[in-house]
Amino acid sequence: MKITDIRVVAIEVPRVPTRSTARRRSWIADTRRAFPISKYPEFSQPADPIPGMDETPLWIQITVENGNWGLGRCGFGSVARSTIEQVYRPLLTGRDCLATEFLNDLMWRTIQRLGDEGHAVIAQSAIDLALWDLKGKLLEQPVYRLLGGPCREAIPLYATTDDLDWAIELGFTAFKISNPVHAESGTAGLNQLEDKVAQARETVGPDADLMLNPVMAYDVAFAIQVAERLKPYRLRWLEEPLMPNDLRGHIELKQAVPWMPIATGEDHHGRRGFLKLIEARCVDVVQPDLCWCGGLSEALKIYTLAEAAGIPTSPHLAGSTPFGQHFALAMPQSLLAEFWLASDPGVGLDEVDRIPGTATPVDGQVVPRDAPGFGLEIRPEWITPL
Repeated sequence: MKITDIRVVAIEVPRVPTRSTARRRSWIADTRRAFPISKYPEFSQPADPIPGMDETPLWIQITVENGNWGLGRCGFGSVARSTIEQVYRPLLTGRDCLATEFLNDLMWRTIQRLGDEGHAVIAQSAIDLALWDLKGKLLEQPVYRLLGGPCREAIPLYATTDDLDWAIELGFTAFKISNPVHAESGTAGLNQLEDKVAQARETVGPDADLMLNPVMAYDVAFAIQVAERLKPYRLRWLEEPLMPNDLRGHIELKQAVPWMPIATGEDHHGRRGFLKLIEARCVDVVQPDLCWCGGLSEALKIYTLAEAAGIPTSPHLAGSTPFGQHFALAMPQSLLAEFWLASDPGVGLDEVDRIPGTATPVDGQVVPRDAPGFGLEIRPEWITPL
C-alpha cells in the first residue's frame, strides 16, 4: 500500500466542560522546577519562558492509496515541522507504508548530516508513530498485538506529581516528585531538597516507590551530594540528574554512588546514545520518549539493547499517551509506566484533556483500548492541514 500524502495537521478536539470543581490549582502552576538553564536567575521561576523547552506537540497524518490514514505526534513542533516537510515527505511519499524498517532506515541515513540525536530524530518520531497507527488500521489490530500481544493484564503506573495527597486518593502507589534546586544551589539547596523529599516520604509511607526528577539540573559533584543526602529516604531511582551528552559524568556518578539507581533517557534521542549508557553500565533504567527518540521502532531497538543487558525500560510518559501504553502492555521488561498528573486536584482523570482514545488510569493501573492502531478516537472533521 503506497503512501500518497504526508502532511502536518492541526487537531482541534471540542472541549467538554468538567463536571467536578477543583479543590486547588495543580502543583505545576506554582512549583519552581529546575532545568539546566536555571543556572541563570532570569530563568529560575516557573512562569519564565525557557527557550528550547517548547514541547508543543506537532501532529502528522499519513494517507495511503485506499484512503486510510494514520496519525503520529512528536514534541518540539516549531523546529520539527521543517524536517518533516522538507526531508521526510519527499523521501517517503510513494513508498510501501508497511515497510516500516526500510522507511526508518531511509530516514536515519538521510539525517546523518543533520545529527542523529537532535530535532531531526524528534521529527522522525511523528512519522514512525503514524506508520504504526496506519499499519494497525490496515491489519485491523491494535499496535500492542503487532508487537506480540499483551504480557500483563494491566500496566502498573507511577504518578509524576507534587500533589501526592491527590495521587494517593486516585489509587496510585508509586510517585515521582519534582526537583526545585540547581547544582549551584549549594548547601541551602541540599537542605531545601532534603526537606521536600523527607516530607514526600512521610506522605506516601515507607512502602511506596518514590523517585526524584532533577531534569538535568545537576553536575556530578552535586548529584553525588544529593544521592548521599537522600540515601535514608530509599528512592527507587534518581532520574536524569545530568545533561544527556555527559557520558563520562554518568560513569563517574554511578561509580561514586553504586547504591543509588540512576534512570535517564527522555532527552537521549536515538539508539546510539542509549547504547553508550548501556555499554558503560552507568544507567539502571532507560527512559526513551516515543515522541522524541525516533518513534516506536526506535524505542523497540533501545528496549532490546537494554533487555540484553538486564536493564528495564520505562519510557517517558508511557502511561499518559496511547503510544506509550501500547508499548508498555507488550514489553515484559517495561515494568513501571509514568503518568503525568498535573490536573487540578478534585477533577477526575476521566474529565482531563488528553489525546482522544487514551485509556484512563484506575487505581494506579491502565489498560489501552483494543481498537485498531493506537486506538485514537480523532474524527476526520477535527483534522485540518497546516
